Amino acid sequence: MAKITASVYTSHVPAIGAAIDLGKTTEPYWQPLFKGYDFSKQWFKDNKPDVIFLVYNDHATAFSLEMIPTFAIGTAAEYQPADEGWGHRPVPTVKGHPELAAHIAQSVIQQDFDLTIVNKMDVDHGLTVPLSLVCGTPDKAHFEWPCPVIPFAVNVVQYPVPSGRRCLELGKAIRRAIESFDKPLNVQIWGTGGMSHQLQGPRAGLINKEWDNAFLDEMIADPEHLANKPHIEYVREAGSEGIELVMWLIARGAMADTAGGPAPKVAHRFYHVPASNTAVGHLILENQ
Repeated sequence: MAKITASVYTSHVPAIGAAIDLGKTTEPYWQPLFKGYDFSKQWFKDNKPDVIFLVYNDHATAFSLEMIPTFAIGTAAEYQPADEGWGHRPVPTVKGHPELAAHIAQSVIQQDFDLTIVNKMDVDHGLTVPLSLVCGTPDKAHFEWPCPVIPFAVNVVQYPVPSGRRCLELGKAIRRAIESFDKPLNVQIWGTGGMSHQLQGPRAGLINKEWDNAFLDEMIADPEHLANKPHIEYVREAGSEGIELVMWLIARGAMADTAGGPAPKVAHRFYHVPASNTAVGHLILENQ
C-alpha cells in the first residue's frame, strides 16, 4: 500500500522564483533566505518520494473570478508552467500521476468532500516555487523534476474560503485515500503559502513574526487546536493573504498522529523576513 512518509511546508513567494531564475540567490539580500533551504535540498535527495501531493493556491492563472473551485485536484499527465505576465518560469514541465490522483479523487469524494477534477491546467508560482526551493534547480542535461506531482489547488483568494477545520479534516481524508492505494508508493504531502503578508491597502507590507512563530509551534504540537482558529484572526494578525496558511492544515491533517499514530519528528524548521514584502516559513515533519 502507498504511505505518506513526510509533510513539507513552505511559503511560495513569487519574488523567490524570480531571484532563482535571475541568478540572485547569493546576493546579500537573498542569501540568508536560500541558506535556510540548504538542509531541505539535501534532505529531499536523501528522502526522495515517488510522488508529491502539493497543496497550493492558484493566483488567477488556471482559475479566475468566472470559476472558483474550493478544492481542485489535478488528474492530468502533465502541467505546463504558467505565464503570469512576465513569461514562463524556466522550469520543467510538471509531470502528474493520473492513476494515484484519480484514486484520491474517488476516495475523497466518497468521503463526502466535494473536489473539482481538473484534467488540464497550467501551474503558477504557488506550485513551482516550492519545488525550486526544496528540489533545487534541475540540471539542464536532465531537465525534469525529480518525481511526479499531484497539484491540489485551494481557493484562498475569493471569500468564502474553507475553514481551518475543514482543511485539517480534508487532510485526514487524503491520508486515508493514499493509504488505500494498492501500490507501494512513498508519498510526501506539501502545504504551501503564507506566512504573514498583506499586499494591498493601508496595512500593505504587514509582517507579524510573533504570530507566525506561534503558528509554527502549534502546527507541530497541536494541529487540532490550530484548526479552530477563525478566519478573522488570520486576517487581523497575519494580513489579508495570511489566510493562505489554512492550506498547511491539509498537509498536517494527513500526518499519522492525527489518526492516533506517533507525533511526527521535526526534521527542519526555518523562518525568515523579509522576502519581498512577505515572511517566509518552512517546516519538514517526518512520520515515525
